[in-house]
Order: sequence, then C-alpha cells, then structure tokens
Amino acid sequence: MQFPTYRPRRLRANETIRAMVRESSLDVKDLIYPLFVRYGTNVRQEVPSMPGVYNLSVDQLEAEAGELLGLGIPAVILFGIPETKDEAGSGAYAAEGIVQQALRELKAKAPELYLITDVCMCEYTSHGHCGILDDRGCVMNDVTLEMLAQTAVSHAEAGADMVAPSDMMDGRVAAIRSALDTEGFEMTPIMAYSAKFAGGFYGPFRDAAESAPAFGDRRSYQMDVGNGDEALRETALDIGEGADLVMVKPAMAFLDLVWRIKNEFGYPTAAYNVSGEYSMVKAAAANGWIDERSVVMDTLYSMKRAGADLILTYHAKDVARWLAE
Repeated sequence: MQFPTYRPRRLRANETIRAMVRESSLDVKDLIYPLFVRYGTNVRQEVPSMPGVYNLSVDQLEAEAGELLGLGIPAVILFGIPETKDEAGSGAYAAEGIVQQALRELKAKAPELYLITDVCMCEYTSHGHCGILDDRGCVMNDVTLEMLAQTAVSHAEAGADMVAPSDMMDGRVAAIRSALDTEGFEMTPIMAYSAKFAGGFYGPFRDAAESAPAFGDRRSYQMDVGNGDEALRETALDIGEGADLVMVKPAMAFLDLVWRIKNEFGYPTAAYNVSGEYSMVKAAAANGWIDERSVVMDTLYSMKRAGADLILTYHAKDVARWLAE
C-alpha cells in the first residue's frame, strides 16, 4: 500500500468514522474502582497525596455505591484500614474486621455492585510487611499462606464476589483455592496479582492505606522491575494453581507484560493503574502542565490496546462521566 492509493487520513476525517474503525474500545464496564474503608462514623477523609480519593467509614458506603452504580461502574476492590494493628495482622481475617463489615453493608445496600477484596496482610500488620515475620525480620512464606487463606475465606463468608491476593507469596493461589473450596466457596473466583513489581509507584497508596513498611522494603517478595520472563513464569504458576484472572501491577511502566501475558495465556487480564500513576497526572493537571482528561484517556486506551480486559483505576468516576458524554 503506497501513497496516494492508501491515505490513512480518509478514516480520520471526523469522530463518526474514527469511532467506527477504532481498534480498541474502552467501556465503563471495564473499570474497577478501589475503595478504602476505615473504622468510625461519618468519615470521608481525602487522601492528601490522591486528590479526589477518600477513606470512608462503613456508613458512607451506601452513598458511594449509589454514585458508582449511577455512573455504570460495575465493581469495586476493597482495602481496609484497621483500628489497631499487630504482628500477626489479625484484623485481616477477623469476623468483624473492617473489610468484612464493609462487605456485609454493601451486600445489603447495593447487592448489584460486584465486590472484590484485596487479600494481603500489609494494611493489618504493625510492621507493614505482607506476612508473618521470622526472628530476622523476613516474611515466612508458608506460615503466611495460612493467614491469607483464612482471610480469603472470611471475605467470602462476608459476601465477597471475588478475592484478589496481592501479597506475592509463593503458592498463595493454591492455598486460597483449596481453603475456599473446602469451605464451600468453590464458585468464588480468584484474581491473582500475578506480576506485581516492587518499585516507586505505590507511595500514595501507602499513604491512603497506612501500610508503609516500618523497616526495609518488599523486594524480597515483590518482583524485580528488570524482569519480564519471570512475570510469565509467575503468571503460569498462578493459572496452574487455579487463578481465574491475572493482573499486572503497576500498569503504565509494564504494558509490555500486559501484552505478553495476554498473548501467552489468553486469560482474562487486569491492569492496575496504581496510585503513583494517578497522583502524577493529578499533580501535573493541577499545575496546568497537561490536559487531565486527554492524558487519562490516552493512558487507559494504552492499557486496552496492550490487551487488558479490566482496569483498576482511581480515575474510574471521571472516566465514566467522560465516556457518557
């Protein structure tokens, strides 16, 4: 095909034809909105490093769910901030834990909202790491698996539609799948954070969830940012252990892996547009350096183009409004 026989601009002449031939689509049904829940009453506390994102008490969830459903957003992923923390992260699997309370409230008040829960220990441990520590301060993998499985079951009992382990312990999908099946939750799907990388994009989330490590970092269990083939091995392990969906986190800096994983496995694939990505856009837009809407839409379309079926994003509300216009 050569000019002038082939003129690509013919199919860019106006929005009607551009939309008709657009290769990748972005729909509000692709979006999952992260929700932070904490103890208290009438709490709607904006996260300083994440403008427009709030920590909410349980009594605020009905109104929040109504707004999300009104925008057409079908699902949320819940993160909890406990009242107290301990070395065992017991608030993660307590029957009256904050996520468990939030699940029961949302199931009662907004049953059509699809509820996904983050399964991890970092928000609940006094040391901020994603599992139980040994005497050297290292996370004990197999002991932590028991806690994660217990947490996932407690979420399912409280009404979770799906659980999403984000800890990056070896074997956690198998442990959770076995525990769920044993307790009669064989139809509860698992969305595995299969390729979750250590790095600098999580700071605002740790601000929101009060989950920064008290010492050290998480590089001994989250993936090294220089590794791509390992991400495929991790994903293969999770699928083999029973994961129903897989995820790449963060999204923007790892779109090559969204592409590779989707093409390699053909499994439903999620991309997590994480807090640091969100806050960078918000900060630049507040300074007038970028057009927020254009940059956000460009970013999410890049995730869809790379192969993401679902996108977890703090921009979900704004994107839903823009898509509706």
